Amino acid sequence: MTRYVRQATNADLPAMMTIIAQGRQALAAEQIPQWQGAYPQAADIQADITAKRAWLLIVDGKIAGTAALLTTPDPNYRQIYHGNWAGNANATYTSIHRIAIASGYHGQHLADFYFSNLMTLSYQAGFRQIRVDTHRLNQRMQHIITKAGFDYRGVVYMANDATDQRNAYQVML
Repeated sequence: MTRYVRQATNADLPAMMTIIAQGRQALAAEQIPQWQGAYPQAADIQADITAKRAWLLIVDGKIAGTAALLTTPDPNYRQIYHGNWAGNANATYTSIHRIAIASGYHGQHLADFYFSNLMTLSYQAGFRQIRVDTHRLNQRMQHIITKAGFDYRGVVYMANDATDQRNAYQVML
């Protein structure tokens, strides 16, 4: 099996949206409210592609995963509750968002490989910490995140909405 990551292009948008739709369905099946509204929509994914922060997981020549690797501060991470960020809270960091694996690839531990590659890209770009969040009910993603070496750091709110909280994680490189 050949596996690698590459930056997404405009031509990849339909495949990426199919994977996002599959992720939305999987979350709904587990009664997790994450991604059950309009977000993420094609405009969000297109913005990732345009900003060159969209990365694809390729398996045997096919798109098996999509993720955004942001290199600018996430406003949702400005304030953390019931915990704190490790190290200098104002240091630069990357953050991983909108990550999903295509349904036909579940159970192959590809998320481990994907996270490892996103960590390598972060390190090569000069960043020494990465942050990520997921819904408190998303046990599968919490397991993947901690297995990748991230530590639970506290709770963050999406757009300062206390009803839309996420568990926040961080890894120091």
